Amino acid sequence: MKKIRVLFVCVHNSARSQMAEAFLKKYANDTFDVISAGFEPGNLNPIVVEVMKEKGIDISSNKTKSVFELYKQNLMFSYVIAVCNKEASERCPIFPGVTKRLNWLFEDPSTFSGTKEEKLEKTRKLRDAIEQKVKEFIYNIENSIPLKEDG
Repeated sequence: MKKIRVLFVCVHNSARSQMAEAFLKKYANDTFDVISAGFEPGNLNPIVVEVMKEKGIDISSNKTKSVFELYKQNLMFSYVIAVCNKEASERCPIFPGVTKRLNWLFEDPSTFSGTKEEKLEKTRKLRDAIEQKVKEFIYNIENSIPLKEDG
């Protein structure tokens, strides 16, 4: 069976898209071929790395990738899912082929303020929300339920 190709995109590919990619690999790697990328690739968010380890997922050696480099490779995806705000997601190039574009609205953990513990708690909530959204995505695909955008 051919795998369903999914691209998760956010601004820096340092947090939200990395978490979404990791959860899709964890829960349905046999069904999906998944990658994540960003518009302005940065460095992995260390707090995100820490909260993902709490779930038994080590993303510490992941590299951030450019969505535009992927575009130049003429890669085709069944789904391109932006996990950032709508304005940022509109910067995503249109990939060739039949691609369903979705936008999942999640806060950027790089904007979280407070003590380290407060940032960890906010990032855990974000992580759990992304995990739940990925599980819903898998369920909807497996059961042929139409997908809707957030917001």
